[in-house]
Amino acid sequence: MTLSSALFSHYRRHPLQLLALALMILVATMLWSSVSQLTSQARDSLGQSQQVMAAYRQLIRSDSQPVTVADFVHLRRAGICVMPWLEVTPSTGTGRVIGVDPLAAACFGGSGQGPVVGTLDGKPFVDISQAAALAAEDSPGELSLLVPDGPVSRPLPPGYREASFETAPDSGELGRSFLLNLDALSLLVLLITALLVRSVYLLGQAQRAESFALLRRFGVRPLRVQILRVLELVALAMLCILPGILLGRLLAGILGNSFARAMDSLFDLPLYAGQGGNGWSPALVIMAVVALACLTDLLPKPSAVLPRGALRRLHWLAPGVLVAGLVLAPVAPSLSAAFLAVALVFVGTGLLTPRVLSTLARWQAERQKNALARWRYSELGVFARRLALPLVALQFALAMVLAVQALVAVFEVTFDQWLSRRLAAEYFVEVPPGADSRPAVHWLQGNEELVAGDDWYLLARARGRLPATETAGEGATDLLVLEPLVSMITGWDLLAQAPEAWPRLRRGKGLMVNEQLARRRGLTVGDQLFVDIAGVTLTLPVLAVYPDYGRPAAEVLVSRNSVPAGFQPSFESFAISPAPGAIDTIVTGLQQVWGQGLPQMRDNRRVRELADAVFRQTFLLTRTLALVTLILAAAALLMMGWVFLSGRVWYYRLLVVWGLSRHQALGQLARLALMLTTGVALLALPLGIWLTWVLVSCINPLAFGWSLPMAVYPGVWLQLGALSVLVGAGIAVLMAHQLRHPAVVPASASELDGGAR
Repeated sequence: MTLSSALFSHYRRHPLQLLALALMILVATMLWSSVSQLTSQARDSLGQSQQVMAAYRQLIRSDSQPVTVADFVHLRRAGICVMPWLEVTPSTGTGRVIGVDPLAAACFGGSGQGPVVGTLDGKPFVDISQAAALAAEDSPGELSLLVPDGPVSRPLPPGYREASFETAPDSGELGRSFLLNLDALSLLVLLITALLVRSVYLLGQAQRAESFALLRRFGVRPLRVQILRVLELVALAMLCILPGILLGRLLAGILGNSFARAMDSLFDLPLYAGQGGNGWSPALVIMAVVALACLTDLLPKPSAVLPRGALRRLHWLAPGVLVAGLVLAPVAPSLSAAFLAVALVFVGTGLLTPRVLSTLARWQAERQKNALARWRYSELGVFARRLALPLVALQFALAMVLAVQALVAVFEVTFDQWLSRRLAAEYFVEVPPGADSRPAVHWLQGNEELVAGDDWYLLARARGRLPATETAGEGATDLLVLEPLVSMITGWDLLAQAPEAWPRLRRGKGLMVNEQLARRRGLTVGDQLFVDIAGVTLTLPVLAVYPDYGRPAAEVLVSRNSVPAGFQPSFESFAISPAPGAIDTIVTGLQQVWGQGLPQMRDNRRVRELADAVFRQTFLLTRTLALVTLILAAAALLMMGWVFLSGRVWYYRLLVVWGLSRHQALGQLARLALMLTTGVALLALPLGIWLTWVLVSCINPLAFGWSLPMAVYPGVWLQLGALSVLVGAGIAVLMAHQLRHPAVVPASASELDGGAR
């Protein structure tokens, strides 16, 4: 028998351990590579958007109508250097493609803007004819006419004006924060997986201790054994990483469409095709994690290097680390600082959990008068010491799932309530482009038998500008103009408000801002805000801050009495809740008022269904990460508990020798396993509640720009408690199987280390 075959024969006797190690490395690689690919694509797309917007400006029509191919032809014939830019989102979910005309872009060469377009390699630029074909197949594309950033070559023809190329609000920082949020979550998944891999690996090394000792007696140098162990681990990782990366790319493809919709809806950030090739970075990351998780076993133990008193003092660092994280979280100024606080709390909790469990078990054992109860608690203390890593990993996984599930649930409830207020009217009837909304207002006011005066209002949207500040700079803002302020509007929930906020807004004595704008500029109720509307600068006090979930844009809400005479909205619609069966009559009447075709009408129930569908996709990736990690942790603890208890079968058989029946002995083991798993679940509960609070109150505002109310859901606690009971019951069932087979009794107690006695 060769040295390698003798060394690796352990896995022939314990194939389950080899399978567990391989599956954990594979799943960790899959999750990490899928998240890495999606976030890398989003970051590259964000950089692409900012690069394009910085390099170009666009020409728009003075009558606010969308530009067409005819406008492009007219401008080129007038001698203007202009290039068509057609963005199309294919239904395949592979990301947006951009159609450009290389011949039209030739005139950009002198200004240095040509390299921005680059070669038409489909990443993401294609010929405009291909983009037009995609637009015809899927959905209408968004056409823009771009000119180089700088003075145009000659005066523009009448009817056109120059504007900044802003396809979306400035949400780059929020988009990066959200991607950092995902990266942090995947890093937490990687940490939990590393703990699980290390626990399984160290268990195998403990079982192989006698084999290593035997090899040393036969003259094999310890260094050679260690080199073979390193090669064994590297070979295992390499065999699992490649299929893990392939599965990760497959998972990214499955989740890509939902992820793209979430990024587009939350941050107005399109995902461009061909962006985000992350290469072999996930493989390198996983290899480093596996090496750090397992090969640190080759380093000297702290007890062998540090004096006993110094090691005891190091143990007291855990409470300090925990307190530091708890103090830092509420005052974290950035997302990185918030994640640092979470990391400190997790490190401190991970170091304290085994000690807390062991101390509680010893304390309970000393208080028990029943011998079996004392035995159970003493044995629980042994478990807490010997299964520390898988127990901590399960605790982290339970806390993460509890927090993510609570975050998703509170978002769904809050978003549903907010959307029900925003879509209180049954229908939206759009004002046709170029039509005047004032005759329609008068017509509705004179037809109260069709729609009551409190059951409709006019909504107008436009763009305004805010003054520059040191933190936010100068930027555009959305304007929301409402009239009349009926009960459907005044019933909105406000985060903060001044006395008589709605009546003062109705009289034009102030404005309201959404939470996103208030956070970015540090606005509070009573502050004066300067906003430029249609070339007129208004100075009005902030009357209230209102929630505006699901979008990154800053928004200012004013009444019609506040806007200047030259105000021209870019979009208008009537929100209407008509009398039963009167909607067709209303639409027909408005058609006659405007003298155009039938106006566009949207059923708000359909709008709400679409909004709910989009935001259900938002946390799909986080839910997937959390649930897969929980399954991994539960399976690892199940296997670890079974293997560890199997090594003590000889000891548990003594229960029968002491006078218990087989069923009574199995009952004691079942109670012991359930005490272990439910104890971990109870310790995970406060960590999960704290993590929920950090997500909704600290991380969510930094990542999205809006906060959520804190809420707990005992139903989720019960589900996780049931899972912990299921894992404990599984360990008990496996132990019942082990007790039916003979067990090897150690020759002496000296063969057991102190933690297993």
